[in-house]
Amino acid sequence: MSIQRFMLAEDSSYATPYYVVKGKKSGPNMMIVAGIHGDELGSILAAQKLVHSFQAKQMHIHKGTLIIVPIVNKRAYLKRKRGDSVDLNRTFPQTSAQSAKHPLSSALFQLAKRYKPTWYLDLHEANGLSQKNPKRLGQTLITNPGNRCVPKLRYIIKRMNSSIENRSHHFNIRLREKKGSSRTAVARILKAQAVTVETCWSLNRTLRVYYQYEIITRFLTKSGLL
Repeated sequence: MSIQRFMLAEDSSYATPYYVVKGKKSGPNMMIVAGIHGDELGSILAAQKLVHSFQAKQMHIHKGTLIIVPIVNKRAYLKRKRGDSVDLNRTFPQTSAQSAKHPLSSALFQLAKRYKPTWYLDLHEANGLSQKNPKRLGQTLITNPGNRCVPKLRYIIKRMNSSIENRSHHFNIRLREKKGSSRTAVARILKAQAVTVETCWSLNRTLRVYYQYEIITRFLTKSGLL
Protein backbone atom coordinates (compact mmCIF):
# COMPACT_ATOMS: atom_id res chain seq x y z
CA MET A 1 0.00 0.00 0.00
CA SER A 2 1.17 3.54 -0.78
CA ILE A 3 -0.15 6.96 0.20
CA GLN A 4 0.73 10.23 -1.54
CA ARG A 5 -0.23 13.83 -0.85
CA PHE A 6 -1.10 16.23 -3.68
CA MET A 7 -2.68 19.68 -3.99
CA LEU A 8 -6.06 20.41 -5.54
CA ALA A 9 -6.32 23.76 -7.35
CA GLU A 10 -2.66 24.26 -6.44
CA ASP A 11 -2.15 27.36 -8.58
CA SER A 12 -4.94 29.31 -6.91
CA SER A 13 -5.98 30.73 -3.54
CA TYR A 14 -8.26 27.69 -3.17
CA ALA A 15 -5.35 25.23 -2.97
CA THR A 16 -6.11 22.33 -0.63
CA PRO A 17 -4.46 18.92 -0.07
CA TYR A 18 -5.79 15.57 -1.18
CA TYR A 19 -4.44 12.06 -0.69
CA VAL A 20 -4.25 9.02 -2.95
CA VAL A 21 -4.02 5.63 -1.25
CA LYS A 22 -3.25 2.67 -3.53
CA GLY A 23 -3.47 -1.00 -2.77
CA LYS A 24 -1.05 -3.56 -4.18
CA LYS A 25 -3.77 -5.11 -6.34
CA SER A 26 -5.98 -3.50 -8.96
CA GLY A 27 -9.57 -2.89 -7.97
CA PRO A 28 -12.30 -0.27 -7.70
CA ASN A 29 -11.64 3.41 -7.19
CA MET A 30 -13.40 5.29 -4.38
CA MET A 31 -13.38 9.04 -3.84
CA ILE A 32 -14.25 10.58 -0.47
CA VAL A 33 -14.69 14.34 -0.12
CA ALA A 34 -15.55 16.51 2.89
CA GLY A 35 -15.64 20.21 3.60
CA ILE A 36 -17.54 21.33 0.51
CA HIS A 37 -19.33 23.32 3.20
CA GLY A 38 -16.77 24.82 5.57
CA ASP A 39 -18.88 24.72 8.73
CA GLU A 40 -19.62 20.96 8.70
CA LEU A 41 -16.88 19.97 11.12
CA GLY A 42 -17.96 16.42 11.95
CA SER A 43 -17.53 15.26 8.36
CA ILE A 44 -14.22 17.12 7.97
CA LEU A 45 -12.80 15.60 11.16
CA ALA A 46 -13.88 12.13 10.04
CA ALA A 47 -12.09 12.56 6.69
CA GLN A 48 -8.97 13.80 8.47
CA LYS A 49 -9.13 10.84 10.84
CA LEU A 50 -9.32 8.53 7.82
CA VAL A 51 -6.16 10.06 6.34
CA HIS A 52 -4.37 9.66 9.67
CA SER A 53 -5.46 6.02 9.91
CA PHE A 54 -3.72 5.24 6.62
CA GLN A 55 -0.66 7.34 7.42
CA ALA A 56 -0.29 5.54 10.75
CA LYS A 57 -0.85 2.18 9.02
CA GLN A 58 -3.86 1.48 11.23
CA MET A 59 -5.88 0.80 8.08
CA HIS A 60 -4.77 -0.73 4.77
CA ILE A 61 -6.20 -0.70 1.28
CA HIS A 62 -6.29 -4.29 0.03
CA LYS A 63 -6.99 -3.48 -3.62
CA GLY A 64 -7.99 -0.48 -5.70
CA THR A 65 -7.42 3.22 -5.14
CA LEU A 66 -8.87 5.62 -2.58
CA ILE A 67 -8.81 9.39 -3.12
CA ILE A 68 -9.51 11.55 -0.04
CA VAL A 69 -10.10 15.31 -0.08
CA PRO A 70 -10.53 16.17 3.63
CA ILE A 71 -11.33 19.89 3.24
CA VAL A 72 -12.52 20.86 -0.23
CA ASN A 73 -13.39 24.48 0.53
CA LYS A 74 -10.52 25.44 2.81
CA ARG A 75 -11.26 29.18 2.63
CA ALA A 76 -14.80 28.60 3.89
CA TYR A 77 -13.50 26.17 6.54
CA LEU A 78 -11.07 28.76 7.95
CA LYS A 79 -14.04 31.11 8.40
CA ARG A 80 -16.28 28.26 9.64
CA LYS A 81 -18.83 29.28 7.01
CA ARG A 82 -21.00 27.25 4.66
CA GLY A 83 -19.42 28.94 1.67
CA ASP A 84 -16.74 31.50 0.93
CA SER A 85 -18.86 33.59 -1.43
CA VAL A 86 -21.25 31.03 -2.95
CA ASP A 87 -22.62 27.63 -1.99
CA LEU A 88 -20.01 25.48 -3.70
CA ASN A 89 -22.43 22.54 -3.80
CA ARG A 90 -24.60 24.35 -6.35
CA THR A 91 -21.79 25.03 -8.83
CA PHE A 92 -20.96 21.59 -10.27
CA PRO A 93 -21.82 20.81 -13.92
CA GLN A 94 -25.26 19.38 -14.61
CA THR A 95 -24.40 17.80 -17.98
CA SER A 96 -21.22 16.71 -19.74
CA ALA A 97 -21.58 19.74 -22.03
CA GLN A 98 -21.51 22.18 -19.11
CA SER A 99 -18.60 23.55 -17.13
CA ALA A 100 -18.46 24.02 -13.37
CA LYS A 101 -19.34 27.52 -12.19
CA HIS A 102 -16.50 27.86 -9.69
CA PRO A 103 -12.74 27.17 -10.02
CA LEU A 104 -12.76 24.89 -6.97
CA SER A 105 -15.73 22.79 -8.11
CA SER A 106 -14.08 22.61 -11.53
CA ALA A 107 -10.83 21.31 -9.99
CA LEU A 108 -12.67 18.73 -7.88
CA PHE A 109 -14.75 17.49 -10.80
CA GLN A 110 -11.65 17.23 -13.00
CA LEU A 111 -10.03 15.11 -10.27
CA ALA A 112 -13.08 12.84 -10.30
CA LYS A 113 -12.94 12.62 -14.10
CA ARG A 114 -9.28 11.59 -13.89
CA TYR A 115 -9.94 8.69 -11.51
CA LYS A 116 -13.47 7.75 -12.68
CA PRO A 117 -14.49 6.48 -9.23
CA THR A 118 -16.73 3.46 -8.89
CA TRP A 119 -17.86 4.96 -5.57
CA TYR A 120 -18.09 8.61 -4.56
CA LEU A 121 -18.87 9.63 -0.95
CA ASP A 122 -19.68 13.28 -0.24
CA LEU A 123 -19.60 13.87 3.53
CA HIS A 124 -21.95 16.52 4.96
CA GLU A 125 -23.96 17.48 8.04
CA ALA A 126 -27.57 18.65 8.32
CA ASN A 127 -30.12 19.97 10.80
CA GLY A 128 -32.60 17.67 12.49
CA LEU A 129 -33.01 13.93 12.93
CA SER A 130 -34.68 12.13 10.02
CA GLN A 131 -36.15 9.54 12.41
CA LYS A 132 -38.10 12.27 14.20
CA ASN A 133 -38.96 14.40 11.19
CA PRO A 134 -38.94 12.90 7.66
CA LYS A 135 -38.39 16.39 6.21
CA ARG A 136 -34.99 16.61 7.92
CA LEU A 137 -31.79 15.21 6.45
CA GLY A 138 -29.74 14.53 9.58
CA GLN A 139 -28.72 10.85 9.75
CA THR A 140 -29.39 10.00 6.11
CA LEU A 141 -27.61 8.48 3.14
CA ILE A 142 -28.73 10.18 -0.06
CA THR A 143 -28.36 9.08 -3.65
CA ASN A 144 -30.03 9.92 -6.94
CA PRO A 145 -33.18 8.02 -7.95
CA GLY A 146 -32.26 5.02 -10.06
CA ASN A 147 -28.63 4.87 -8.95
CA ARG A 148 -27.42 1.27 -8.87
CA CYS A 149 -26.02 1.68 -5.34
CA VAL A 150 -29.48 1.70 -3.70
CA PRO A 151 -29.47 -2.00 -2.60
CA LYS A 152 -26.00 -1.55 -1.07
CA LEU A 153 -27.14 1.60 0.73
CA ARG A 154 -30.06 -0.28 2.26
CA TYR A 155 -27.69 -3.03 3.39
CA ILE A 156 -25.24 -0.57 4.97
CA ILE A 157 -28.04 1.35 6.71
CA LYS A 158 -29.46 -1.89 8.12
CA ARG A 159 -26.08 -2.94 9.49
CA MET A 160 -25.30 0.55 10.77
CA ASN A 161 -28.63 0.89 12.57
CA SER A 162 -28.24 -2.52 14.21
CA SER A 163 -25.19 -1.10 16.02
CA ILE A 164 -26.96 2.09 17.23
CA GLU A 165 -29.00 1.68 20.42
CA ASN A 166 -30.70 5.08 20.26
CA ARG A 167 -33.36 4.68 17.57
CA SER A 168 -33.61 8.43 17.05
CA HIS A 169 -30.04 8.30 15.74
CA HIS A 170 -30.83 5.64 13.14
CA PHE A 171 -30.08 6.40 9.50
CA ASN A 172 -32.55 6.56 6.62
CA ILE A 173 -32.16 6.46 2.86
CA ARG A 174 -33.21 9.40 0.70
CA LEU A 175 -33.58 9.30 -3.08
CA ARG A 176 -33.30 12.80 -4.48
CA GLU A 177 -31.45 14.72 -7.12
CA LYS A 178 -29.82 18.02 -6.21
CA LYS A 179 -28.88 20.03 -9.29
CA GLY A 180 -25.42 21.53 -9.10
CA SER A 181 -24.22 19.21 -6.33
CA SER A 182 -21.04 17.17 -6.62
CA ARG A 183 -22.98 13.96 -5.97
CA THR A 184 -25.39 14.53 -8.82
CA ALA A 185 -22.60 15.61 -11.18
CA VAL A 186 -20.52 12.51 -10.50
CA ALA A 187 -23.55 10.21 -10.61
CA ARG A 188 -25.06 11.63 -13.80
CA ILE A 189 -21.94 12.42 -15.82
CA LEU A 190 -19.40 9.86 -14.56
CA LYS A 191 -21.97 7.13 -13.74
CA ALA A 192 -20.52 6.57 -10.26
CA GLN A 193 -22.30 5.07 -7.29
CA ALA A 194 -22.49 8.44 -5.58
CA VAL A 195 -23.74 8.98 -2.03
CA THR A 196 -24.13 11.97 0.28
CA VAL A 197 -23.62 11.13 3.96
CA GLU A 198 -25.47 13.46 6.36
CA THR A 199 -25.03 13.36 10.13
CA CYS A 200 -27.08 15.54 12.46
CA TRP A 201 -25.51 18.81 13.64
CA SER A 202 -27.26 18.76 17.01
CA LEU A 203 -25.49 15.57 18.09
CA ASN A 204 -22.24 15.64 20.04
CA ARG A 205 -19.32 16.27 17.68
CA THR A 206 -17.44 13.17 18.81
CA LEU A 207 -20.51 11.05 18.07
CA ARG A 208 -20.95 12.63 14.63
CA VAL A 209 -17.34 11.88 13.75
CA TYR A 210 -17.84 8.31 14.95
CA TYR A 211 -20.93 7.83 12.77
CA GLN A 212 -19.23 9.33 9.72
CA TYR A 213 -16.11 7.19 10.18
CA GLU A 214 -18.15 4.02 10.72
CA ILE A 215 -20.13 4.62 7.54
CA ILE A 216 -16.93 5.25 5.57
CA THR A 217 -15.43 2.02 6.88
CA ARG A 218 -18.54 0.06 5.92
CA PHE A 219 -18.43 1.45 2.38
CA LEU A 220 -14.73 0.65 2.06
CA THR A 221 -15.41 -2.90 3.20
CA LYS A 222 -18.51 -3.39 1.03
CA SER A 223 -16.70 -2.10 -2.06
CA GLY A 224 -13.79 -4.49 -1.51
CA LEU A 225 -11.04 -1.90 -0.96
CA LEU A 226 -10.35 -2.99 2.64
